[in-house]
Amino acid sequence: MGKTYEGGVPLAEVVRSGFVEGVHRGSVVVLDAAGSPVAGAGDVASPIFPRSSNKPMQAIGMLRAGLPLTDPADVALVAASHAGEEFHVERVHALLRDAGLGEDALHCPADLPFGEAAREAVLRAGGGPSRVLMNCSGKHAGMLRTCLAAGWSLDGYWRPEHPLQQRLTATVEEFTGERAAAIGVDGCGAPVHAVSLTGLARAFLRLVTAEPGTAERTVADAMRAYPEMVGGTQADDTRLMRGVPGLLAKIGAEGVMAAAVPGVGAVALKIDDGAARARMPVLTSALSRLDVRAPILTEYAELPLLGGGLPVGALRPLW
Repeated sequence: MGKTYEGGVPLAEVVRSGFVEGVHRGSVVVLDAAGSPVAGAGDVASPIFPRSSNKPMQAIGMLRAGLPLTDPADVALVAASHAGEEFHVERVHALLRDAGLGEDALHCPADLPFGEAAREAVLRAGGGPSRVLMNCSGKHAGMLRTCLAAGWSLDGYWRPEHPLQQRLTATVEEFTGERAAAIGVDGCGAPVHAVSLTGLARAFLRLVTAEPGTAERTVADAMRAYPEMVGGTQADDTRLMRGVPGLLAKIGAEGVMAAAVPGVGAVALKIDDGAARARMPVLTSALSRLDVRAPILTEYAELPLLGGGLPVGALRPLW
């Protein structure tokens, strides 16, 4: 694996009134059911930070270390970047309360929900930022519960040298088949591991093809059974998992996304400028290389561009 991400190629364009006003560059890899590359563009071998697309692997590491969850909806929440909707917040509070913990035990920063409707609801009610509203609070609650189950100190549970994070680093490396090229600080304060897009796609493929009863299959099944916990009622990865049978998906910040379908293959991509809007048209194009088709993917194939409230163009894939 190379040491520095070299950047990608033009993957999507923004066309307004027949005029190309912008281009999104990035990288994408498509693996078949056996894990062999069948298509790709840009730099898919050098490390990037997958950001929250790493969360399913971190959830696997927590379960292996003793995270005592029996409800698959809670497992999905631990692997989530939730939108801060009421049902998300209630479950995070329950995860903490059942362990005798308060919101102040979370290391993630106070924030407003990233889901627009949830954010507006909090503000209308006179509320403000809190740690439990932060989109990674489910993951952090899971980390705390794992530490308690394993007998590890809660102090500094987010630090790379903590026994919990050592386990999670090893899990990411196991499933991607790569040594982490770097360990950074994610937006929530927990570690994030740099791996290649090929490694990320390989990891997602392993999750959906794992044997029932394994931690990895437990995470994959929980996310697919409760996709609204993973994102939110309007989140892209949630809608994909609702609309494509068997598909596992997880978005990450800075234009990252990974998805896999058992018996079919996997995709991982990064939009270089971090624009979330370009992810779905590129992902749809990538999945078409695996002959994955569904009405929800038709919706995402091209995203309308408005002018005066009316469609005047589109964001569409170039690859």
